[in-house]
Parts: sequence; C-alpha cells; structure tokens
Amino acid sequence: MSTDTTASVSTHILDTSVGRPAEGVAVTLAARGGGADWALLGGSATDADGRCKDLPALPEGTTHVRLDFAVEAYFLSKQATQAEAQQDAPANRDSGASGVFFPEVAITFAVVPGEHYHVPLLLNPFGYSVYRGS
Repeated sequence: MSTDTTASVSTHILDTSVGRPAEGVAVTLAARGGGADWALLGGSATDADGRCKDLPALPEGTTHVRLDFAVEAYFLSKQATQAEAQQDAPANRDSGASGVFFPEVAITFAVVPGEHYHVPLLLNPFGYSVYRGS
C-alpha cells in the first residue's frame, strides 16, 4: 500500500497464447532512489490468478522500480505439458537452446510517492507487452 512518502507496486501476468493467467512465474522486485544502485527488495511467484499479492513495500525515496519475471521455467513447463496440443505449431527454431526466446522479462519504470503502480505483463512465447494498469 502506498503512503504519502512511498509508492506501491502490484503485477499480474496473462499468457495471451492460451488466454489464461500465468501461474508459478518467479518475480523479483528491485528499487533505487536518485542515483543509487539497485537494491533487491525480494520476490514472489504468481498465483493461480497470475498475480503476485505479496511483493515487498518500496522504501521511502524510491524513484525507480524494476520487476524481473523469470518466464523461462514457465514456458519450459508448458512445453512439456502442451507438446501434443501444439503438433502443428511452428518449431521453436528461432529460440535459444532451451526453446524459449525470452527467458526473462525486465521492466523498469519511474515512480512518485503516494501513487500505486499496477504493471500487468501480457506474455506469449515470442513477445510481451506491459502497461500501467489500475
């Protein structure tokens, strides 16, 4: 929850390739103020609704926030369970050795005290989009 001197952050992930929330994605939260170095504040994992409901609070003086989403493990687990369903899909020929094109997604944004920032991630195996939600 934000206060007059701090901002707050929440996020969720929708896997647009299947039209469902992405469960079990590890998310870390880092912050910095002014010209300081990044400070890792902690992390969480998305629940069955694709949400991280327990991200740590931002310290006073935070000016920038970084959310890191570890999506490779999520897509690798999906590949194992959906291999038969995707028989006709193009091969992952343009992906890395693991078959995952984007192994992680890092989103950095500016914050001001007193505001809440909800940052949804729309994810698919070959692209992603983010926006400031409400």
